[in-house]
Amino acid sequence: MLVEALVLSALLFVIGTVGVLVRRNAIIMFLSIELMLNAVNLSFVAFSRYLGIEGQLYVFFVMTVAAAEAAVGLAIIIAVFRHYETVNVDNFNLLKW
Repeated sequence: MLVEALVLSALLFVIGTVGVLVRRNAIIMFLSIELMLNAVNLSFVAFSRYLGIEGQLYVFFVMTVAAAEAAVGLAIIIAVFRHYETVNVDNFNLLKW
């Protein structure tokens, strides 16, 4: 059971990484980052079954950080969309120095 969960977690993480690196749409990149966070949560839960409850506590904190990141990230995406009328990251340089 542990091996299957870790393989699934690795597959989800790779899909999320490819989504961040390949796609230029800010919303798709944002969803890919969320997919990577959920892949890490799956591996924490898989390990917690064998190593103790601490993995589930980490999942709680990761989900809390992910919720805050979702709120702030979507607010930034909406602000950029209102300014540039696009969510393509190649078309705006608002967050660059």
